[in-house]
Amino acid sequence: MAFGQQSGPPASTKQVAEIESLLERAGFSSLREARHIYGLTQRQAGGKFTTGEANELIARLLAGEGELDSEQAAAAVDAIVVSEQRAAKRGAAKQDELLAAVPDDALADELVRRGWVCMPPA
Repeated sequence: MAFGQQSGPPASTKQVAEIESLLERAGFSSLREARHIYGLTQRQAGGKFTTGEANELIARLLAGEGELDSEQAAAAVDAIVVSEQRAAKRGAAKQDELLAAVPDDALADELVRRGWVCMPPA
């Protein structure tokens, strides 16, 4: 069997839809969001399950495994916000580095082209 291939017949669309509805009830908006909590592979997070995998996950979801309570949900949201803030700071720092590398004349020419008035410092 090739790497990442299913080892059985594919799950029906009804089974995948049931998994998605159970995950939504558990507080997740997608399979990708629930991937690490339930130990899903990349293939499974993309919605591709074998019949056996789907049945096993449905049983786990019906048993209430992995459901987020309000504290866990708040912690997950906080972690996402912090990670987005860090990414924004990294992006801003990278943009600052790139902008500092632009020659002054080229920067002034671009600002004038955009309607700004530029003059050299005194």
